[in-house]
Amino acid sequence: MGLVCSQGGQDKQSKQGSRVRALAFDLAILAGHLLLYPTGIRQERPPATPPPDLLGHRPVLLLHGFIDNRSVFVLLRRSLLRHGRQHVEALNYSPLTCDLRTAAALLARHVEDVLARTGHSQVDIVGHSLGGLIARYYVQRLGGDVRVHSLVTLGTPHSGTRIAPLLSAHPLVRQMCPDSEVITELRQPAPECRTRFVSFWSDVDQLMIPAEVARIDHPDLIFRNIRVSGVGHLALPVHSAVAAGVREALDAAPNATRTDTSGAFSVA
Repeated sequence: MGLVCSQGGQDKQSKQGSRVRALAFDLAILAGHLLLYPTGIRQERPPATPPPDLLGHRPVLLLHGFIDNRSVFVLLRRSLLRHGRQHVEALNYSPLTCDLRTAAALLARHVEDVLARTGHSQVDIVGHSLGGLIARYYVQRLGGDVRVHSLVTLGTPHSGTRIAPLLSAHPLVRQMCPDSEVITELRQPAPECRTRFVSFWSDVDQLMIPAEVARIDHPDLIFRNIRVSGVGHLALPVHSAVAAGVREALDAAPNATRTDTSGAFSVA
């Protein structure tokens, strides 16, 4: 019995240590991101003539989280471009946005614009935090599954998160709560939804309460949940191991069944 208690204590200490390291890394990421933030305030200008994609990859759209902008994806974008993705764009939605549905409608228009410019019939989307929820709403509730082949989410509150009450003063944060109208809508049936979902969730994500709310769980969706150990919320879009996982998720063959094929990897 003493051995069991000792082992349990060690596991608890190890998990606590992982949380502390993740928090320290997130704070370092935040400091660096504050320096980059001004570079992403303006909406991105797409190239007049998109470069030819000889490998036929679908365009990738990057969608940032709450009170953020496209600068959060500097490293992930570089990783995608370096590994063959020719069309990678990031969309800013206004920091004054107070309704997730409004941002989802903006995303719908942007997707149509990208498809018109590139000649493709579908895109892939990578969304961090709230960005993933906006993209999921577009796919499930606005018919976006016709246009979106794969949606990869990073630390997205798919089931709603119980974050600090102080933050809940903002309408968008309230829409990320478990009992919000938006989360309720996303729980509704989504028959024949064609988009493939991949959700990366972290066991030490400080903003997902509890951490498991960043998993997708819906009987009508084709989805995969991937647990990431030792990476905090802010680090998910910048960590090299997560970037490799995103590339693999985008390149994977589509699933034929609607099931949770969960996986996990550790970067601690």
